[in-house]
Amino acid sequence: MGNKILVVDDEKSIVKGLKFSLEKENMVVDCAYDGEEAVNLAKQNEYDMVLLDVMLPKLDGFEVCQKIREFSSMPIIMLTAKGDDMDKILGLEYGADDYITKPFNILEVKARIKAIIRRSSNSEKKQDNSKVIIKGELKLDLESRRVFIESKEINLTAKEFDLLELLITNPNKVYGREKLLSIVWGYEYPGDVRTVDVHVRRLREKIETNPSEPKYVYTKWGLGYYFKE
Repeated sequence: MGNKILVVDDEKSIVKGLKFSLEKENMVVDCAYDGEEAVNLAKQNEYDMVLLDVMLPKLDGFEVCQKIREFSSMPIIMLTAKGDDMDKILGLEYGADDYITKPFNILEVKARIKAIIRRSSNSEKKQDNSKVIIKGELKLDLESRRVFIESKEINLTAKEFDLLELLITNPNKVYGREKLLSIVWGYEYPGDVRTVDVHVRRLREKIETNPSEPKYVYTKWGLGYYFKE
């Protein structure tokens, strides 16, 4: 059975087109046409990817994303209005892994989905002699993809974990934002580097005692980000 995808949009023509194209790639597609239906389906199933429109009846896409993040780290791609930068940033702030602007090219959608799923799959299959990394109060379990601060589990999204894993396993190495987009997102990202900035900020809010004075993820001004050994 192929990857399981949840498509959420109140425009039935868009849902029909996405379902048809994704099923041609042997993916299993569930559909939802409002926010409440989307949350209920996400609670009942573990999806490899959620394609989530911003403008929805009952609950908007941001609310849906936020609710899903309360119980799952399944990857979420937000579908946003073309040129609406605030929607893109808000989507990332609420826990989305990526965004695609409407109107979109279905080939781009399929490429993004495959890249994120491939990255997640590779991370899960990765074999490492040191499956648990401990840095101060921070513990990273690579096998179960869980993070703890002082024995308290921290809920990270898939992309936040990938970002932290890359930095922590390459301490003191500075990664530019374009390089992080290429490695963590797994393709030549057509968006802008603010995606990285938002994810780093969210990551710091979760793992740092004082995000403005980080102990773990540092900024090398003008160059990028690094994990301090």
